[in-house]
Amino acid sequence: MSEDIITVAMPKGRIFEEAVELLKKANYPIPPEFEESRKLILEVPEAGMRFILAKPTDVPTYVEHGVADVGVAGKDVMIEEKRDIYEVLDLKISACYMAVAALPSYNPKSEVAPKIASKYPNLTSEYFREQGEQVEIIKLNGSIELAPIIGLADRIVDIVSTGQTLKENGLVEIETMMPITSRFIVNPVSYRTKSARIDDMVDRLAEVVAKGEVYE
Repeated sequence: MSEDIITVAMPKGRIFEEAVELLKKANYPIPPEFEESRKLILEVPEAGMRFILAKPTDVPTYVEHGVADVGVAGKDVMIEEKRDIYEVLDLKISACYMAVAALPSYNPKSEVAPKIASKYPNLTSEYFREQGEQVEIIKLNGSIELAPIIGLADRIVDIVSTGQTLKENGLVEIETMMPITSRFIVNPVSYRTKSARIDDMVDRLAEVVAKGEVYE
């Protein structure tokens, strides 16, 4: 990668939109049509930046392996993936939280061999181990809410934003686990070779975050 260009890995969707707004408020010359592009690699030469759009779970991987110098990733993904990267700033965007949910009829005393379904097996396993509860983790990649309905699991662990998805599927939140926001992450080698550029980026973003100028 060129030393003149900072390559940024970002997830598609809500985090991308809010992170771009953050960059604009930090006075980076992001073009107006930037967010409407369907390209997976976006060049912004006037800002000296290149953007890689990826699945949220892949962002830390790109940063760890150095194909991206920096990235924006949810704390949930970072806990789950456990990549060799630096977390340098809480951007305080895409705020949500991790929660345990179940059917309204759920009775913990009736569980014989508790089964928990989640997209986050490592995070879930670690959490329940800390609670001193022995459970079986079932990894699913989507439609987690189905698991209790069809009898696959007793409880689920998932990201909750408004709680509407749980409600629409007849589930109730029974435990809040941890708050989740998006973080600015850096490749360790890039932090040494491009320290001036990256430190400047962190400082500018931190100033915007400190002012509270982020999406609600």
